[in-house]
Amino acid sequence: MHTLHKLLAAAALCGLSSLAMASGNPLSVHVLNLQDGLPSPGVSVTLEKHAENGWQALNQAVTNEQGRITALYPQGQALQSGTYRVTFKTGDWFKQQQTTSFFPEVPVIFAVDGSVAHYHIPLLLSPYGFSTYRGN
Repeated sequence: MHTLHKLLAAAALCGLSSLAMASGNPLSVHVLNLQDGLPSPGVSVTLEKHAENGWQALNQAVTNEQGRITALYPQGQALQSGTYRVTFKTGDWFKQQQTTSFFPEVPVIFAVDGSVAHYHIPLLLSPYGFSTYRGN
């Protein structure tokens, strides 16, 4: 029983460290495949900020086994107010799954006003539709 308690404590600490890491970064995303109800690992995601002369690339990452990117905003930079675009490369992901899709990518444009410390953008995805919202 003692070993079980150690394993449970270690799992709890891993979960807490993931939450701490996510809370330290102001932007996270999560992709779930509505077709099978499972996370979507391996989705490439880009982050850009709107500037006077167009979109400025800030970061790129790939979703983990839980379909998450817990720290999409560049480390060490303060989140500034403005308009941002997160683009999910869904067409590439569906090709990897050997599934056709109507949407080669899903751009989500959103405004940061500084009213919250952390912005979370979930994407609920299927081959012929998607939904997103401001999560927490």
